[in-house]
Amino acid sequence: MKFLKHIFYLTAVPTFILLTSLTPVENNEDETIQWISWEEASELIANEKSPKKVFVDVYTDWCGWCKVMDKKTFNHPEVAKYMNEKYYMVKFNAEQKEDIQYKGVTFKFVPSGRRGYHELAAALLQNKLSYPSTVFLDEKMAIMSVVPGFVKAGEFYTIAKYFGDNEFKEKGWEDFQKDYKVPFDATSDTK
Repeated sequence: MKFLKHIFYLTAVPTFILLTSLTPVENNEDETIQWISWEEASELIANEKSPKKVFVDVYTDWCGWCKVMDKKTFNHPEVAKYMNEKYYMVKFNAEQKEDIQYKGVTFKFVPSGRRGYHELAAALLQNKLSYPSTVFLDEKMAIMSVVPGFVKAGEFYTIAKYFGDNEFKEKGWEDFQKDYKVPFDATSDTK
């Protein structure tokens, strides 16, 4: 009986190792947004020959719709793939306490009411603090558009394409939206 046990281990273990090494591993990196900090995006903009545009998700820890947007919009594989390709993706907590240096200006946390806010969040959202809000910036980090509120994956993808593919330079939003078809099933709000 011991002999059969040894034979089993001598054949089963190498076979298992061989089979698992031959099984292809999916690379889901394109299907998950690669979030970076504001400072990292600023550095990339300054140092890259052909920098991308910047997308900023302005959120708070207590915001329920922010979490829904993370789950249903940003986690959609087509959205994540496109956003990683066209934008530096910044996740910015509007109530973070750490100072941020940007273009010689120090942005700080401002205690106000029960929670407070960060000056950079106020600047990005043009002093209209609502969460979630998303901000599309050009390659020089100038604001192209602020989109307040929860946005489903299909609608978000359309907005991202409008700015990411520079359609805004040639068409108004209504004309673009009228002609554009989302390349995935946008009737569902989940992936």
